[in-house]
Amino acid sequence: MPSWDYEQVMKEISMEESWKSRLSSEFQKPYFRQLTDFVRAEYSTYRCFPPGGQIFSAFDHTPFDDVKVVILGQDPYHGAGQAHGLCFSVCDGVPFPPSLKNIFQEVQAETGAPIPQSGSLMRWARQGVFLLNTCLTVREHQAFSHSGHGWEVFTDAVIGMLSRERDGLVFLLWGAPAGRKAQMIDAGRHLILQCAHPSPLSAFRGFFGCGHFNEANRYLISHGKTPIQW
Repeated sequence: MPSWDYEQVMKEISMEESWKSRLSSEFQKPYFRQLTDFVRAEYSTYRCFPPGGQIFSAFDHTPFDDVKVVILGQDPYHGAGQAHGLCFSVCDGVPFPPSLKNIFQEVQAETGAPIPQSGSLMRWARQGVFLLNTCLTVREHQAFSHSGHGWEVFTDAVIGMLSRERDGLVFLLWGAPAGRKAQMIDAGRHLILQCAHPSPLSAFRGFFGCGHFNEANRYLISHGKTPIQW
């Protein structure tokens, strides 16, 4: 098979149809062709995460019209068994990474909800929380190893599409890289909440006490939407 076969790539991409149809033109652009070849080569040469069938899990579990809240991460966890395609989330039974532990701590402080036993955020995704990493793949033990190869162009297109075609969404932008995406979002149509990243290196500089989870729900309710059970 040639290095690029659009029909074959479309068959290989596991993505919920409402997203796949909207992004079909993006899949045909030259940068995505190069990205596809890069990802294929990386997965065939190195151990990469998440597993190939879970690269687009965020899209699979939160259809376009169901999105209510967008949380932006950076790239997937790069340890074995952790990443499964949802930012900040880990598979059932995997110990909580420090950032996720801090997220749960802030949720508990704001809402009183107990710390969950599982680090999977699938329950958020099913309620309309779109858990998007700006880079969707990574090489084992090498953070940011797949950045700069086209994923950011793709996920910027996704963010722009949500901003243009939806109304009344909440964007949670934690840390400087996520915060830079604010310029792509129409603040007149959506709520943009920014603060420090939940990493232990920065959580005490504004993530703890940010109030984002309660503020997001107040906004959703004011727009006639069901709040998230964090």
